Amino acid sequence: MRIRALVVRIVLQFLHDKRSLALMFIAPLMILLLMSLIFNGETYSPKLGTYRVPAPFAAALEDQGAELNEFETLRDGESALEDGKIDALIAFEEGSSPAVTLEGSDPSVSRAVLVLLQSAVKSIVPSSAPEPAVRYLHGSPDMSAFDSFGPVLVGLFSFFFVFLLSGIAFLRERTGGTLERLLASPIRRTEVVAGYLIGFGLFAILQSALVAWFAIDILDMMSVGPFWLVMLVTLILALTALTLGTLLSAYAANEFQMVQFIPLVIVPQVFFSGLFNLDTVADWLRPVSYAMPLYYGADALQGVMVRGEGMSEIAVDLYVLLGLSVVFAALNVVALRKHRKL
Repeated sequence: MRIRALVVRIVLQFLHDKRSLALMFIAPLMILLLMSLIFNGETYSPKLGTYRVPAPFAAALEDQGAELNEFETLRDGESALEDGKIDALIAFEEGSSPAVTLEGSDPSVSRAVLVLLQSAVKSIVPSSAPEPAVRYLHGSPDMSAFDSFGPVLVGLFSFFFVFLLSGIAFLRERTGGTLERLLASPIRRTEVVAGYLIGFGLFAILQSALVAWFAIDILDMMSVGPFWLVMLVTLILALTALTLGTLLSAYAANEFQMVQFIPLVIVPQVFFSGLFNLDTVADWLRPVSYAMPLYYGADALQGVMVRGEGMSEIAVDLYVLLGLSVVFAALNVVALRKHRKL
């Protein structure tokens, strides 16, 4: 009887906890669905730009599965390569061997382009033909996969731990009665939010600086751009995670419920952060990445660390993150209304 009573109590407790039920039954299905959509996409076809490429060679490239974009001038092709619209540029100059310029920021894509070129060359010219001259716009032949997706991991870890720890810390302030006592004083909701964000933000700054320094100086992760710009991106991304974590903590009753947000908030962002090639997923699924803060942070970090971009090139990503932070902070003020009416 006592065992049955205990079982009944646990079952009833779970039935009344809708979040736990959703975490147990719905979240795994959502994650599996995302994984199937990401990993069961189409095979990636390299995007190649061509300039004065002979028709037989262009046909051989298309037969190997490449997507070709023919440019009228060499400068147009170089601009497309710098903007990341193509993976490589193949140019034939009179009196010289063909030149291939790889975008180079993703080693797996670079290898796919080189393999495709070799197969196309062997299919139309004898083995004694001269090899095309290959150079890299970004990176080098020795660039590892860790150097390519490492910036995404820097952004992911900064975002994840700031989100989780700030949310739990703010939750403890609320459940411990500290927040209620503050709201009973003449202090305004905006001042409460600003105070907590600045206080938690100091530790977010230290954590972001430590992650960036450890990745670049200790793990020797590739970083072409200046360190201060890497720091700026990680700090703004951490600010977004901080405001989002404190916002969602207002709807959690305990630490366990705060952890329940991880499969719903963090895991989808991992899939759309750039860690996996989104060019292979369905077209209707790609716009989902634009709603993910980590997508913009990872794109900016890859731009600085891998492609050596400056402030002007990553400005849009930073503006989006700052805008999201402002929106989340404003929603934090609104969320405090249920604790005190002004």
